Amino acid sequence: MSETKGDSQAKSFTAEEIGKHNTRDDVWIVISNKVYNVTNFLDEHPGGEEVILENAGKDATNDFDDIGHSEDAREMLKDYLIGELKGAPPTGAQGAKGSADSHLRSQQNNSSWGLLIPLAFAAALVAYK
Repeated sequence: MSETKGDSQAKSFTAEEIGKHNTRDDVWIVISNKVYNVTNFLDEHPGGEEVILENAGKDATNDFDDIGHSEDAREMLKDYLIGELKGAPPTGAQGAKGSADSHLRSQQNNSSWGLLIPLAFAAALVAYK
């Protein structure tokens, strides 16, 4: 199946096919049963690439809708449309392990430090008094 935009016929992709595109160098997401190749948009995304990478190879509809994207953002999606979802939506990244998984683990570890440092500071302050 070709991945070119602008074809008169919409391409169809299964969850398994979409799930293989889950690395920083190859990012596909599903929004409202439409498949988008957003690889070239990562550096331009105002919210940072992390949120897109967390949804790489998956259905990102809920996250996209929850954030309250503007009409302009919804218009921009058209530039990255490559086809439609065929069958059930992807629920997790399938295929090769990608940077999205390692990034998510890194984010979890960073958030732990973000909590521990203030707690350690507070404990030291209490101990000092």
